[in-house]
Amino acid sequence: MAAVALKEQLASLMDSMYQEGLLDEQFQQLQSLQDETNPCFVMEVVTLFCDDAERIFGELDKIMNQPVIEFQQVDAYIHQLKGSSSSVGAQNVKLACIQFRHSLEDNDREGCLRALNVVKREYLHLRSKLETMLQLEQRIQAYDKQKN
Repeated sequence: MAAVALKEQLASLMDSMYQEGLLDEQFQQLQSLQDETNPCFVMEVVTLFCDDAERIFGELDKIMNQPVIEFQQVDAYIHQLKGSSSSVGAQNVKLACIQFRHSLEDNDREGCLRALNVVKREYLHLRSKLETMLQLEQRIQAYDKQKN
């Protein structure tokens, strides 16, 4: 019975994530690749995405705190984050990266700092929801193992 409730909770969370625009159809594609032979596929991809995003934010913080900003470097990191966001279906993060790249066209430090804060905020909101999703999936998998 608890597993059913957890699955309903997970389904509700996923619905809300799609409705908020946090995820798009690419995330559904990732989920479709997960099966019995690789039950942790989505968890692994999400973890890699988050680790990569954290690394990129660390690099961007260093660059943005320099007296002279290398805007090309910033663009390269934002492009990388946009690509990984697209590949996991992190729609709002991807859109925030696109907006960031528009700020970069003007080589505007303040605009870039504001854009970076927007990207970080979108990412942190998504990460929080993804962490909840992964916790629910782990609990469901634990119940399923107990049944078998």
